Amino acid sequence: MAIAKAVKEALGSSSMIRKMFEEGSRLKRQHGADRVFDFSIGNPDLEPPPAFHRVFNELAREDSPGSHGYMPNAGYPDVRAALAEKVSREQGAALDASLIVMSVGAAGGLNAVFKAILNPGDEVVVSRPYFMEYRSYVSNHGGRLVEADSLPGFGLDPVAIEAAMTERTAAVLINSPHNPTGRVYPARTIAALADALRRQGGKTGRFPYLVADEPYRELVYAAETPPVLSAYEESIVVSSYSKSLSLPGERIGYIAVSPAVRDRDEVMEALIYATRILGFVNAPALMQRIVARLTEERVAVEVYARRRDVFRRILDEAGIAYAEPEGAFYLFCRVPGSSGDDRAFVDLLKKHLILGVPGSSFRAPGWVRFAYCVDERIIAASSAAFKAAMKEWS
Repeated sequence: MAIAKAVKEALGSSSMIRKMFEEGSRLKRQHGADRVFDFSIGNPDLEPPPAFHRVFNELAREDSPGSHGYMPNAGYPDVRAALAEKVSREQGAALDASLIVMSVGAAGGLNAVFKAILNPGDEVVVSRPYFMEYRSYVSNHGGRLVEADSLPGFGLDPVAIEAAMTERTAAVLINSPHNPTGRVYPARTIAALADALRRQGGKTGRFPYLVADEPYRELVYAAETPPVLSAYEESIVVSSYSKSLSLPGERIGYIAVSPAVRDRDEVMEALIYATRILGFVNAPALMQRIVARLTEERVAVEVYARRRDVFRRILDEAGIAYAEPEGAFYLFCRVPGSSGDDRAFVDLLKKHLILGVPGSSFRAPGWVRFAYCVDERIIAASSAAFKAAMKEWS
C-alpha cells in the first residue's frame, strides 16, 4: 500500500535541521564528540533550573490518588490559573484560567490553534525567514501558508504583511524572539501590525487572528519581549517550556487567548476540542503540575549571552557576517562571497566538522544558521576550523 501523497511529498523535503542533527551524530561516532562542532539543532544543553529537580522529586514522591489520571482536556484548573497570572504579567492583559489551554509543547499548541480556526483554503501569513514546520502545521488543517518579505536586517514588515493579506486570511503568524535570526520585534512594530489587521478586518469583515509563537520569550539579552495580547484584540499566544526551562523532551506548553477576543467562549471551546481530537487529549499531567510551581524560574540566560559573544568573535575573526541576535540562541550568518550558495557552504563546513543549517531551509537562501546552545568549549574550539573553512571557501 502506498503512503499518503502529501506525506510522501513532505518527506522529500523533510527538515534539514533534523538531517544535519543526524549527520552530527554520525560524525561524532566517527571522529569523537569533542572534534565535531555541531551547531545544527536548537536543543538546549543547559540543565533545567535547580528548582525543577526539587519540585519534580517532591511531586514524584507524593503518590496522590488520581495524580496520573485524566483531567479536563484544557489542563488542571489550578495550573491554568497559575499560568494565567504569569501570562497576565508578561502580556499586560488580565487573563483568568478560562483563557489558558495547556498544550503538548508549542508545536501541539500551534496545531490545536490552526485546527480550531482554519477552514479549507484559508491562508496564514508569515514573514520570511521562518521555521519551516510552520508550513506543515498550517497544511495539516487545510490551510495555506502565504509568505511576506521581512525588512533588511530581518525586521518584521507590517506593510508587506498587509499587502499579502486577502479575504481568505485567517491569521498572521509571528515568532519573537525569532528563529532563525534572533530578532526581537519592538512594540511599535507589533502596534503597526495590529493596526494593519484592524484595517483588514474593517475592509473584509473578517478580523484575522494574530498568532504569536513565543517559546523564546524569556531568552532575551537587552529589552524584554513586547506583549502581543494587549496590543491586538484577536490575538493568541502559544508558548512552551522547551527553552525557558530547558524541557524540550517533556513536551509541555500552553495557549493563551486575549481577553478581548470576539466569541471568546466559542474560541476556547474550539481550542479545547482541537486538543482532544488531535489525539493530544491533554498536556502531560506531571509536567503541568511542575511548571505551575515554576512560573518565576528560567534558565541562566547570561550563559547564552556569553556564548553568543564568544561565537561572534570567532565569526568576526573568520570574516563571516551575521544578523545581530537580540534573543533566542541562533546566529544567522551571510554566506561569504558572491555566490550565496548556502548549501555548498554548509557542505564545505561539514568537511571541517562544522555543522549548520542552510538558510534556504528557512526560505532565506544565502544564509546559514548556527545554534549556540552547546558547550562554550565547543564554540571556542571551532575557531581554527572556521578559519580553515573560510580559507578553502575563498
